[in-house]
Amino acid sequence: MDEHRVAGTAKNIGGKVEEGFGRLAGDMKSQVQGQVKQVQGAAEDLYGQAKDTAGELTDVVRNIIETRPYTAVAVALGLGWLLGRTHRPL
Repeated sequence: MDEHRVAGTAKNIGGKVEEGFGRLAGDMKSQVQGQVKQVQGAAEDLYGQAKDTAGELTDVVRNIIETRPYTAVAVALGLGWLLGRTHRPL
């Protein structure tokens, strides 16, 4: 689990607590600050999730290249050919 996910979750929980105290006290500024912290926490958590997913994808690609190098080269050549066919000179 990435440290951004932990920090984002903590910030989100802290924002919920701050928003709740703001509601109890009738302080609109605390409510808004709590909501802002929740959004920041959610964004940081999503960043951590994306980072975790990218790391897993890298491991999968590395495993495929190491176990089936000829297949990996054939796929890379095919993708390169397709990308080359979509290019249109000016």
